[in-house]
Amino acid sequence: MLAEPRAALAALPDLATVEKFLYLEARLLDERRFEAWYELFAEDGVYWAPTRHEQASPVEAVSLFYDDRVTMAARIKRLSHPQAHIQVPVSRTAHLVSNVELDPASTAETVIVHASFFMAEHRQDEPRWYGGRYEYRLRPSEAGLRIARKKVVLVNAGAAFTSMSVYL
Repeated sequence: MLAEPRAALAALPDLATVEKFLYLEARLLDERRFEAWYELFAEDGVYWAPTRHEQASPVEAVSLFYDDRVTMAARIKRLSHPQAHIQVPVSRTAHLVSNVELDPASTAETVIVHASFFMAEHRQDEPRWYGGRYEYRLRPSEAGLRIARKKVVLVNAGAAFTSMSVYL
């Protein structure tokens, strides 16, 4: 009976593999390689930023954003357009990811990951800072890890924000 849970744990990616994946995601965002970043998501992947710290679902309260792949593709197309006024000049960002932890509730099908983040953005001589917690649901696939869900809980999630045009 103990062999089955051990086999499932052995199938989970190790912490170093997960960290490498999260660092790749951060670098792709900082390099504005949005199409490559988009490919890190599973076909049914979602990217969500709630307005409440304990918000369990995007339907219980308004969210800062709740993007599926169709919405992400549209946003990427807008961000990449040379006349996207909100990105003239383009933002420069630095995403820092730390305190990465694998959740013990992870399974071979869904790896749950918690991490802290800080993101600095600079555009038009105006610095902005965002910080908070990431919660990922990663799905192992033949192509490697894929994001089934990325939840971004900002420290100041309930605050009023100026327009956000960059990915956190």
